[in-house]
Amino acid sequence: MQDIDRNESEYSNQLAVQMRKGVLVYCVLLVCNGQPVYSSDVIRQLRQAELIVVEGTLYPLLNRLARDKLLGYEWRESEQGPPRKYYWVTPDGQAVLAQLQNAYKQLDGSITKLEEGVV
Repeated sequence: MQDIDRNESEYSNQLAVQMRKGVLVYCVLLVCNGQPVYSSDVIRQLRQAELIVVEGTLYPLLNRLARDKLLGYEWRESEQGPPRKYYWVTPDGQAVLAQLQNAYKQLDGSITKLEEGVV
């Protein structure tokens, strides 16, 4: 019985990780929306929201979003060490963010209906 419980737990944990990865771009765009944000602040805000993220996942994602022109960035001098890279959502990123917000709200509504047995 313990093996079954452990396998179910591992399986559900793997699915939960995939779910978080699926919404990570949306969450990063939300965090970077408004004003420029330093990359470690992105990590901090995601962790405070209980969306566990490791640097090895976030930095490639930030670079990809910048390459795809959804995020802009600039280097700023730091009083404590080397220059820091700050990110913000570009106009193209704003359009994608709006579409993701709509998609998320629709998906959330669908899941809520299923959970409540409304369908």
